[in-house]
Amino acid sequence: MTSTTHPAGGATTDADPMLAKVRKLLAKAADPATTPAEAEAYTAKAAALAAAYGIDQALLAEADPGRDPLGDRVVPLDAPYAADKGDLLSVIAHELRCRAVRRIDRQPGRKEITLHLFGHSSDLDRVELLFTSLLLQATRDLTRTPVPRGENAAAFRRSWLAGFSWAIQQRLADAERKAAAEAAPRFAAAGSSAALVLASRSELVEAAMHESYPHLRTARPRVLSGGGGQHGWAAGQRADLGDRSRLAARVRGILRS
Repeated sequence: MTSTTHPAGGATTDADPMLAKVRKLLAKAADPATTPAEAEAYTAKAAALAAAYGIDQALLAEADPGRDPLGDRVVPLDAPYAADKGDLLSVIAHELRCRAVRRIDRQPGRKEITLHLFGHSSDLDRVELLFTSLLLQATRDLTRTPVPRGENAAAFRRSWLAGFSWAIQQRLADAERKAAAEAAPRFAAAGSSAALVLASRSELVEAAMHESYPHLRTARPRVLSGGGGQHGWAAGQRADLGDRSRLAARVRGILRS
């Protein structure tokens, strides 16, 4: 298993046409000129396509494991709010059947945070694509959200980002469950079970992570004091990852281009 380093929010070039379509939709969603309704439509379709892509790759890899090997990637996280960006990346990785290990390098006067991701190649690609867009959307929406009078700005923004991550986690979990359910007949036709195949892939990822980090410890939950959680949750809901596209015609136009 070879390790590669990717900057936060910098995904790899897409070799698959489906991922290219996902990237195009996510770029539209993250555009500062995009309205909340448009961003919702673009992100919803992108998430659905990404989930379907992940399921398809799992089914194909069942017959040819070499086409979707296990791998790992290291993602540096930049200040400000590096730990909070790491929380968002961890949420995305977990829901897309990858795992993340947070690494902290403490130097005099500074602290560097990286996330070491483990997963199958297709899932790692999906994680990077979604993280790139969602981080841009979160940054855009957070800068548009005024800090209430009397609130500590840093504490408010950290809690805002936590609320955003919680909403995204729910949306991604729903999208992945729906894609797996819709693919169940195709797995059955191939003589396998979607649930068993996906569980087996997740077990391999867990084993790879623990092989690299045999003494891994679970971090204590972070305690946040700011009052921005509900605002962030609402923004995460607007970056909807469900199936409620109000701009289907525009989305189809992007997919055809």
